[in-house]
Amino acid sequence: MNEKVLTFGCRLNIYESELIRKHLSSLKAGDDVLVMNSCAITAEAERQLRQAIRKAHKENPDLKIVVTGCAAQLDPLKYAAMPGVLRVIGNQEKLSVESYKNLSSDSNDTIAQAQKISVNDIMSVSDTALHLIDGFENNVRGFLQIQNGCNHRCTFCIIPYARGNSRSVPVTDIIDQAKILVDRGYNEIVLTGVDITDYGNDLPEKLSLGVAVKSLLDGVPNLQRLRLSSIDVAEVDEELIKLFASDSRMMPNIHLSLQSGDDMVLKRMKRRHLREDIKNFYYKIKELRPEITFGADIIAGFPTESDLMFQNTYDLLSELDIIFMHVFPYSERQNTPASRMPQVAKEVRRERAKALRSLCNTKVLNHYKNSVGKRAKVLIEKNGAGRAEDFSQVRIAGAESKNRDLIGKVLEISLTELSSDGVLLGNIV
Repeated sequence: MNEKVLTFGCRLNIYESELIRKHLSSLKAGDDVLVMNSCAITAEAERQLRQAIRKAHKENPDLKIVVTGCAAQLDPLKYAAMPGVLRVIGNQEKLSVESYKNLSSDSNDTIAQAQKISVNDIMSVSDTALHLIDGFENNVRGFLQIQNGCNHRCTFCIIPYARGNSRSVPVTDIIDQAKILVDRGYNEIVLTGVDITDYGNDLPEKLSLGVAVKSLLDGVPNLQRLRLSSIDVAEVDEELIKLFASDSRMMPNIHLSLQSGDDMVLKRMKRRHLREDIKNFYYKIKELRPEITFGADIIAGFPTESDLMFQNTYDLLSELDIIFMHVFPYSERQNTPASRMPQVAKEVRRERAKALRSLCNTKVLNHYKNSVGKRAKVLIEKNGAGRAEDFSQVRIAGAESKNRDLIGKVLEISLTELSSDGVLLGNIV
């Protein structure tokens, strides 16, 4: 097995998996080691993890499996008991090279279950050290962690208990890391974390995300493209809004952590924004930068959500033309307040999620149809395909799509048609 790290979940995990891969390489870990960097945001994410562990162990009983990430942090005993698992490592411990020493000399047959576990109290962690990474395997964009953890306690979410409280990386470290990535040839960087719009409140100078992003753009003038992972409309500062309007290196695509478009559901979720806040933010940004596109995280079938409440969410997403949606049927997370609320039937959750995904597909299709005849600057990822500035999927038509020398480059593409598989096709200008 060539893949030594298997990543589940978010962009922050992608970043951290690269650090784990770097540690394994420095220790010359053998091909008999596989690290699974897990996600726990839904029950489905954990099911996929357990399935992957069983499959890997069945295919190679001698494989030494290390489980880390959010699922490991939350329930280490569960994963330590699974056949084939050699070690279970917490979210803080996984960042240290010490956690991966002596893997090849250990044996599943000789190590006791309690000895397998290295998981601390994540709430005791008070800072986030930035680990310098000079490249990302199989990725043409660089991910840069600027923050970890979350201070908020949404009633459906278990992640603060897996990641700890919010803590920010100093701006000088962020700039240094960005310079390394740009020097290595990365034309696009994605700023990532658990709650990046809460950035800076824990730092001595009490910075905001907007101030940090401006410092980054000023400090790394040869960075071509900058994206943000999911942001919260309740926390966005004016400096960040100004940057979207004034600096073309800020990609015209914003992914919002919305979860719902109904005020009562939002209150029961313990979100800090309401329906009107979403609309105000959307129209403000659209006025400043009309070409911008939006994506959103949405939970369908949250406890107590009535047909009318769901329709409010559907109508809001329709009105605001939010195009790229990540839709999840509500998933109970043990020990969260939402898991003790009156539950919506699972089949209803699935039906509502299906309706929202259908809406998303229609919006993406219409957006792509309206893009034909225009030009787009596209970061080529593989097979001649990549993402335009507004996050549209674009593929180079013809033989040039096979040219591996184009990978990682930003090319101007004339968009000529929509393919049968729902991707914009075009030619290099």
